[in-house]
Amino acid sequence: MTTMTSPHDLTTEVDRLIDERPGKVLLDFVYDDEAVPLTDFLYRSSGSSYAYMLVTDAGRIIVNTGLGYESAHHRHLFDKVGPGPTPYVITTQGHTDHVGGVANFRDDGTVYVAQERNQFAQGQDARIRGRMRQWNAAWFDLAPTAEIERFAAERPDLSLQQDSPVPDLTFEDRMAFTLGGLDVELWHGTGETTDGAMVWLPQHRIALISNLLGPLFCHFPNLNTIRGHEYRQVEPYLATIRRLRDLRPEMLVTGRGDPIVGADLIDACLQRMHDAVSYVRDETLRGINDGVDLDTLVREITLPPELRVGQGYGRVAWGVRTIWETYLGWFRHERTSELLAIGPNQVLADLVEAGGVESVLQLALTRAAEGRHAEATALSEAVLAHTPDHPQASRQLLDAQRKLLEDPAHEANFWLSGWLEHRIDKLEGATTGGQREV
Repeated sequence: MTTMTSPHDLTTEVDRLIDERPGKVLLDFVYDDEAVPLTDFLYRSSGSSYAYMLVTDAGRIIVNTGLGYESAHHRHLFDKVGPGPTPYVITTQGHTDHVGGVANFRDDGTVYVAQERNQFAQGQDARIRGRMRQWNAAWFDLAPTAEIERFAAERPDLSLQQDSPVPDLTFEDRMAFTLGGLDVELWHGTGETTDGAMVWLPQHRIALISNLLGPLFCHFPNLNTIRGHEYRQVEPYLATIRRLRDLRPEMLVTGRGDPIVGADLIDACLQRMHDAVSYVRDETLRGINDGVDLDTLVREITLPPELRVGQGYGRVAWGVRTIWETYLGWFRHERTSELLAIGPNQVLADLVEAGGVESVLQLALTRAAEGRHAEATALSEAVLAHTPDHPQASRQLLDAQRKLLEDPAHEANFWLSGWLEHRIDKLEGATTGGQREV
C-alpha cells in the first residue's frame, strides 16, 4: 500500500531541502576520485557539471561529458567501472560544460544524441565567446593548471581540448531507444537553453535533467545569467516543469549535488519552483500594466513565505528585471537620454563636477553610516567616474562592497557574492598601491 505524504509534511520537507541541501558551494569545481554509484547501473563523476554513465549489458550510455579538459578525468573514472563500448553519448544541453568532452567518449559506432537545437545553442555560446571569457574570469578559474596537469597524467592518450561536437542524431520533442534491456526516453525541455533534453528511464522512474532548471535545485532560476548570455523565457521554463511533473520521477538527478529521492518530495519541489516563478511573472506583469516603474517593482516584489525558494543562483529581483525587459525591452519611456548615445558614467562625472568631489564623498560616508551601502556604493562609483584614481573614493567603495558582502542574502548568492569578491580584490590592489582599479 502506498502512503501519501500530507501537504503539511511536504511543505516542511521542501523547506528543509532548501535549507539543508548545499547551495553555492555546489558550484565549486570538485572532482571525485572514483566514479560514485547512484544505483547499481548509474554512476556519477563530478566537475563543472556532473557527467553520468548508465551501464547496460550491451555497453554504456554517457550523459554529459564536462569541459574538454575534464572529460579525460570523467573517462578515467568511468572506464574503471564500465569501459565500454559506448553506443550512445547524450548531452542534455549545448553549454560548453556539457558538450566539451564528447570527442573523448566516441568509439567506432558511437551515436551522439542531442535535441535538434543543439547546434543553435552551441552557436550562441560561440558568437560571444570573447566577451564571455573576459566576464567569466570574475567567477571562474579559466586556467586550472593543477587539474589540467593531473587529468593529462591520468589519461595521456586523450585530448584535453574543448570539443564543439555535431550530433549524429537529433530529436524534436521526444525519442526513445533501448540498450541492453534499459529503456531510455528523451524529452525536450527549455530552461537554461532551448535545446534541453530530459533523460527519462521509465523502468526505474529516474529523470536526469542536469542543469535544465538551473544547477541549484529548488532555487529561483537565472532568467538572465550575470556572466552574460541571452534572456531565458519564463513560459517555456514553466511548461518544462509541468512536463517533468507529469513524468512523476522517483529520483531526480541534477547537474550538481546528490539526487533528490521520493516522488512526492520531487513533485512538491517542482510545484514550489513553478509557482514561485509564476508569482513573480504575474506580479511583474501586474505592475507593468498598472504603470509602475521598473525600479519600484525590483524593490517591492518578493515571494510570500509559502513560495519560498532558494536564491543562491538566480534572484527574484533580477527575475523581475529580466521579465520586464523580455516583455518591454530596454527603453523605459522615462528619459529622452535613454535613446541617445550618452553613457551614465559621462553624466555621473558631470554631476560630480557640479556638486564637488568632496561633497559626494561626504554623502557616501553619510549613507554608509546609515547602513545604506548600496547608495554608498553608487556614490563612490560616481566619484570614480569623475576621477578614476581617486584614493578616498576607492577606499570608500571597498568598504561599501565589503559591507554588501556581509549581508547573508548577498553572500549566499553565487553570482552576487562572486562579483563582490572580484571587485573587492581589485579595489584592495588599487588602495594598497597594486593594480589600478578597473
